[in-house]
Amino acid sequence: MDHLPAAIAKVLEPFAPVFRRPTWKRARRLLVGAILSPGARTVAAALRTLGLEHGRGFSSYHRVLSQARWSSLALSGTLLRSLVAAFVPADAEVVLGIDETLERRRGERIHAKGLYHDNARSSKSIHVRSHGLRWISVMLLTPVPWATRLWALPFLTLLTPSKRSCETRGVRYKPLGHWARQAMLQLRRWLPGRRIVLVGDNNYSTIDLLARAARHRVTVVTRLRLDAALYLPAPAREEPGRLRRRGRPPKKGPRLPTLKARLEDPSTIWCRCSLLWYGGGTREVDLLTGTAVWFRGGLPPVSIRWVLLRDPLGKFEPQALVSNEPDLTAEQIVGYFLRRWQVEVTFAEARAHLGAETQRQWSDLAIQRTTPALFALFSIVTLCARELLGPNPAPVRTAAWYTKPEATFSDILSLVRRSLWRAAVPPIKRRSVDNDDVVLIPSALWRRWEDLLSFAA
Repeated sequence: MDHLPAAIAKVLEPFAPVFRRPTWKRARRLLVGAILSPGARTVAAALRTLGLEHGRGFSSYHRVLSQARWSSLALSGTLLRSLVAAFVPADAEVVLGIDETLERRRGERIHAKGLYHDNARSSKSIHVRSHGLRWISVMLLTPVPWATRLWALPFLTLLTPSKRSCETRGVRYKPLGHWARQAMLQLRRWLPGRRIVLVGDNNYSTIDLLARAARHRVTVVTRLRLDAALYLPAPAREEPGRLRRRGRPPKKGPRLPTLKARLEDPSTIWCRCSLLWYGGGTREVDLLTGTAVWFRGGLPPVSIRWVLLRDPLGKFEPQALVSNEPDLTAEQIVGYFLRRWQVEVTFAEARAHLGAETQRQWSDLAIQRTTPALFALFSIVTLCARELLGPNPAPVRTAAWYTKPEATFSDILSLVRRSLWRAAVPPIKRRSVDNDDVVLIPSALWRRWEDLLSFAA
């Protein structure tokens, strides 16, 4: 399918310079095939969907992922700039979410796999560990025209090899905080003049990350341990009426009580606020906030604002949040952190509708490229829908037993698929001469649909 709708071709055009011309032609076919395919997103499934299963050069499509020279990082930067231009006003801050997910894979030829805690299969009382690949994904948290809730749009996904695989190959192991630091520095290069807010979970609550982010003018919002060592700012080097002290200047002042002690202290004065909560509703919570210096030996001190959050009804456990921007208010920090939940929604949608975890590549390079491409497909479909809809509302699939108030990703994916099928060659005749209700479909296209539907899982 080389004839694409003008709106979809406009979205894909900025990615062409990253590839050589023959590679881009095959990569674009694979992308369209991945959008149209049901079930598993393999190269073979994409070729069958496009009617190319009998072509002699099928191996060249596999080499697009396993051998061809193109940069996933360059594509990520292009996708981020397209998303920001489409959904974020020029004077607005760019809010990004970062989180990790597990792709369950087994096999001796998958070198980067490890044994990790499986959040999707675990609960508070049951802890499940699964073999697979761990990925860090950075997503743009932004509103979209057809929904009231925010959407998380992936653009950068990084493979983080396990510690055992790094030891086997003789390379240095990097924890999640180091990967997040590298991603944050790359984000600053891609968006040099924009204000960036990076929201993460407790895996990214490290002093080093917050200090580097403050140095590069990136605001980080994440969780904080209740027993974290917090201090007053360091006293001035020279004070009036005092002799000058010898030695290095102090990095911190006296230690402050821990957040756990503040939480258990009955004399603590809380501020009750009504905040926007998950699902679009409001909820009353108790807040306590303050500024401090977070310090640990061997690391640079970082000025922070901490927020202690508890539920007056006791329905969730108290938790602490932290930001390297002391000028933020407690309500702003909590508001940024609540946006992070949309990242989990995108992970679930990518598995349900885009075939994440169904790919079957074995070479290291193909593995590093395929999963990020599937997550990025979520954002590409969203961009295509924006161009196709324009000012019009998005179609919503409803039923007598289910009234859906707004479009979800399944509706947006259906919209893009219908647009691609309508652009198929030869074209569909919308109306026959004898009957307005009859649509003439070319026999080749009908056989392709019949094959897809009859073998769909």
